[in-house]
Amino acid sequence: MGETKYFDEMLNADGSIREPYRILGDWLDGQPKQALKQLSQDAETIFRRLGITFAVYGSNEATERLIPFDVIPRVIAAQEWRRLEKGIEQRVKALNMFLWDLYHSQDIIRAGRIPEKLIVQNDAFCPQMMGLNPPKGIYSHIIGVDIVRTGPDDFYVLEDNLRTPSGVSYMLEDREAMMHLVPDLFHKLKVAPVENYPENLRRTMESVAPDNCPGNPNLVVLTPGIYNSAYFEHSFLADQMGATLCEGQDLFVDGGKVYMRTTLGPQRVDVIYRRIDDDYIDPLTFKADSMLGVPGLFDAYRAGNVTLINAPGTGIADDKAVYTYVPQIIEFYLGEKPILKNVPTYNCSSDSERAYVLENLEHLVVKEVHGSGGYGMLVGPASTKKQRAEFSEKIQARPDNYIVQPTLALSTCPTFVGKGIAPRHVDLRPFVLVGDKIRITPGGLTRVALKQGSLVVNSSQGGGTKDTWVLED
Repeated sequence: MGETKYFDEMLNADGSIREPYRILGDWLDGQPKQALKQLSQDAETIFRRLGITFAVYGSNEATERLIPFDVIPRVIAAQEWRRLEKGIEQRVKALNMFLWDLYHSQDIIRAGRIPEKLIVQNDAFCPQMMGLNPPKGIYSHIIGVDIVRTGPDDFYVLEDNLRTPSGVSYMLEDREAMMHLVPDLFHKLKVAPVENYPENLRRTMESVAPDNCPGNPNLVVLTPGIYNSAYFEHSFLADQMGATLCEGQDLFVDGGKVYMRTTLGPQRVDVIYRRIDDDYIDPLTFKADSMLGVPGLFDAYRAGNVTLINAPGTGIADDKAVYTYVPQIIEFYLGEKPILKNVPTYNCSSDSERAYVLENLEHLVVKEVHGSGGYGMLVGPASTKKQRAEFSEKIQARPDNYIVQPTLALSTCPTFVGKGIAPRHVDLRPFVLVGDKIRITPGGLTRVALKQGSLVVNSSQGGGTKDTWVLED
């Protein structure tokens, strides 16, 4: 096999600079290596002071780590962003319609467009949600869509995160750090702002408050607590939008309504942005031994006395096996062709496709249907013979438990690595809010694979982040 050619987001094939990067390229040319090194150290100081860490499970080192931050921003042209925005909006609309249908009349199953067993036998499907009408018909209010780029006009959706997508605090803090570090660059470029995200989140939450909500809705962020890997984000978002950060024990249900314990007595709660998985939110309805949830919460939700963001059962729409049907889902509900492409995906339940996969594992990426964070996956080109043999056995034992995709030629962006500036692979997670309207923050979180040649951008696997600059016209 010849060497794979990657799309360089800054440089044309002849080495000239692409237009969106022209001003940044000139600026980089004028920066001695020492200056970039100093900027990186200053950035690290800022993040240490803010205490932005994430927990790493199963590592022998200290469990709290700073996510590495790269000081060279990623730039997206205005017209590129407009196309992405349209594609993302189309996708989240269709997925919310799909969730409504699944928990009501299941027309898409009856029409034979998606197999029934893929839904009803799926752990992410929540039968308790059948027939329940969430406020404004919205199931997933906060969505992170993972997008990769392989060419000037080629964007693919890698996955949709409709349960409890994380990372928005890094997007906001990366921007704040960059505004502090390189204010001169912001003066030269018209960069779309991201800092109104908390305000937009607040508006979105208020817009889906229960109909019987008296006065201004009381908003809460429900966290599993300080030992959760994204606890920093939970407290940061609550603080930024003026909501109260609560753990399960701070809330109780009385007379079908949810209350928060306060020093001034019980206070009614109207909207809960929960960062706790479905199984743990209510021990009376879901996992009986959960210490994280609120007994009776689901009944209060079912009665229409509180809104849960995101709704239980949304995970069925971001299930990796359901992902392969998203193009059909868009066509079924909207009658439109998908604007953003899915990554071609092999179905291991099909004998011929499974045979192809098993013969070509060294060129493919295998993902566990319920895996996340870069765990439970095999990146063929970077794998050992032993790892491929193990995955081959797993796929043959449980073909429906894995999806397999070609190794994508992820685009690269200039990145400051100890020795200087070098291309590194990136992906993008834009954040979408769905309430009285759809609000998409321009840009999102760019994750970067810091190891040379690596395609795995997850922070749990050694990836870092960059600020994402969407240029305004």
